[in-house]
Amino acid sequence: MARRLRLHAPGAFYHVTLRGNHRQPIFFRDADRDLLDGFVSDSLERFAARIHAYCWMPNHLHMLVQVSDAPLGRLIHRIASAYARTVQLRINTTGHLFERRYHAVLVDADSYLLTLVRYIHLNPVRAGIVRDPADYPWSSHVLYLDRQQKTWVTTGFVLKVLAQQSDNAIRRYREFMACPGPDKWGEGKLSPHHEQPHILGDDAFVARIIRSQLPSPTAATLEGLVHACCDKFEVTLELLASRSRAHHLAAARAWLGHEAFANRVATISAVARLLHRSESAIRNAMRRHLPARASR
Repeated sequence: MARRLRLHAPGAFYHVTLRGNHRQPIFFRDADRDLLDGFVSDSLERFAARIHAYCWMPNHLHMLVQVSDAPLGRLIHRIASAYARTVQLRINTTGHLFERRYHAVLVDADSYLLTLVRYIHLNPVRAGIVRDPADYPWSSHVLYLDRQQKTWVTTGFVLKVLAQQSDNAIRRYREFMACPGPDKWGEGKLSPHHEQPHILGDDAFVARIIRSQLPSPTAATLEGLVHACCDKFEVTLELLASRSRAHHLAAARAWLGHEAFANRVATISAVARLLHRSESAIRNAMRRHLPARASR
């Protein structure tokens, strides 16, 4: 089955879940969580992104991320790879620390923001680790209670949804956390769209997001198409031009060849030269990964 493409919308909110490989532990001492915090902080600054809520569980991570212009994949890949490399050097092991593909759902923050923050913060309670989320030190819940400070977590946006004054906002946050809500993903307001399971929003929100993903008519240069391709498939030009035959890279090359040829931006030969491949290799990729009429 082909990998589902990620939707990128500048300024959008995403609920991200990143699990340990085979759901194995990803933390081996308490200091590892501090180590992860550092990589998260650096990566958020690098990509001008924000985290509004998080929870570091023993074998997986939850984050409510707001991106800027850079696609979410670049942020998550940088965090996961930096942390995994550092930890694996210390424990002298090989293989993947995290599952290869993170799970991300684009969220209509106007309607689901508070529900999602509560869902993230109640993870340790649902898992039976603590009875009160305030007793779990590795989530942003304690930051919302103003018991800790972490500069890389943005709490003000959510709190101002509850009240403009800080004291009132914290009180209302406590009250909201005590309200009953859906415990499982897929229940009530935590049910993704029935036709677009990677989006948490209603029909109007889904339609708006899908429209935003339509190709821009201004990307009428090969350079512009390369940027669009890298964003769409969450890859780099270096990967596209590498010797790797990975399925998602072949699909990206096929898309680039088709868009360049169909929009009269560049010839297949020019795309092949850019990607250090033969023209026949690009055409073969187009036949394998695109509808028949698109590869002609």
